[in-house]
Amino acid sequence: MKNLLIYSVLFLFSGIAFGVDSNEPNTAKRGPGKAARAAAISVSGMIDNGLYKSIRRRTDAAIAKGATYIIYEVSTYGGDVESADNICKYLIHDVAPKARTVAYVTTEAISAGSMISVSCQDIIMKKNTTIGDSAPITMTGKLEGVEREKAESFIRAIFERAAEANNYPKPLLRAMVTDRIEVWRIKNVKTGKFEFFEGDRLPKDVNNWEMAAKELINSDKDILTLTASNAYEYGIARAVVENRAAAMAFLEGRDGVKFATDVPELRTNWSEEMVRWVNSPAVTSILFMLGLLGLYMELNSPGLGLPGLLAVVCFAILFGSKFLIGMANWVEALIFFVGVALLFVEVLILPGFGIAGMAGIILVIVGLLGMFVRNPPDKLPIPQTSYDVNRVVDGVLTLGAGFLGFLVLAWLISKHLPKSKLFAGLVLTSASTGGGPEVNMSAPPEAQVNVKMGDEGTALSTLRPSGKAKFGEAVVDVVAEGEFISPGSRIKIVLIEGVRVVVRKLIIDK
Repeated sequence: MKNLLIYSVLFLFSGIAFGVDSNEPNTAKRGPGKAARAAAISVSGMIDNGLYKSIRRRTDAAIAKGATYIIYEVSTYGGDVESADNICKYLIHDVAPKARTVAYVTTEAISAGSMISVSCQDIIMKKNTTIGDSAPITMTGKLEGVEREKAESFIRAIFERAAEANNYPKPLLRAMVTDRIEVWRIKNVKTGKFEFFEGDRLPKDVNNWEMAAKELINSDKDILTLTASNAYEYGIARAVVENRAAAMAFLEGRDGVKFATDVPELRTNWSEEMVRWVNSPAVTSILFMLGLLGLYMELNSPGLGLPGLLAVVCFAILFGSKFLIGMANWVEALIFFVGVALLFVEVLILPGFGIAGMAGIILVIVGLLGMFVRNPPDKLPIPQTSYDVNRVVDGVLTLGAGFLGFLVLAWLISKHLPKSKLFAGLVLTSASTGGGPEVNMSAPPEAQVNVKMGDEGTALSTLRPSGKAKFGEAVVDVVAEGEFISPGSRIKIVLIEGVRVVVRKLIIDK
């Protein structure tokens, strides 16, 4: 009898230590030992639209195979707010009616990670992990004033929605977003339970609350971030465990189920990881830099060669990756490539810097920045919300970094690459014959001492429209005005402007 009493006490305390608390919502009891199926889905790295699509794919696949518990293993410092909100709405509205959603925090659930975690019906945290710190920021830094409140208001509403759906303390979740929210924990005299109140919403009935013993949980100068033990104590985490096996054992004990097999892990596939990697700011900057470099070299060399191919590949990857995560569509791509075509027309066909060139530059910029705005395929990429504006600002910084890199590389190439035999054919250089003077089209007009307006010469190669021509002893890179010109044709210089020498075919009167 004595041993039985000891075992009973030990069992009681083991249940308490295992993570069951008074703030836990009602869960459907499936009967003792009833078989259940679970699947684990990783939520790690940057939260973006690519991860949202991956989570949907993996969750739908798990439910289709009969999973009744979806364990989302969270390890993230956050990411895009709109993508996180899409994940949250999907968990609450689409997944929860079909399967029990559980966030298992393995390292940290910070910012958008905490938003996703509280949108699950249960949160189980591994020991020595953290959750919270969800104030909105941008690549330009902390938001201020009305802009900050507008962003925080939207995110607070997301947390409040999760608190109502999954029975989490709303004041604590709001304090994860805004540093002006003071949170107190006060004991109810009648029920004996602790409840949470914001500083400006303390209970008025002092007879029902132990006001003298109230405890400050978060000051109005801090963003709330909780350790696993604090989250459990305050009713956010249902349990604190050593590993996933212990988390599954907790669910079995609480819900009276038995998971039939080992929990399968549904991870992102290689294509999803590749798309997410390509869409990272660093890789986007590099692709943009290489694309510009290819265009620059192609515009300064005759014919479509390796530089042009490099530009096409880089920009195709850039737009394709944005398309796969739902950001870009055919509108942005069309705008961009029409702009590039106009630039080619301006540089290679039409003399002077006019309407085609200006329109091309504008369309290229609109197409590139449009990749950062989520718009329907039949709508122009015009920012509609503050988050659209923030994404455009982030895009400007990302593309700006790539543009600076392009300027550095273009300078190095123009200075050093012409001396390299390996790459001599990729850049615009000149040749000379018979020991005549060397003329470089990239030199300013005044430096081309032996070539001037009105000079007549002979086309050495087909001008399509770029090629080489000979004027006296000088061989010069030129651009034909209008029609293509065949080798051997007599030509005349009609314009010298910047890096371009424009020629026109002479009509020989027989």
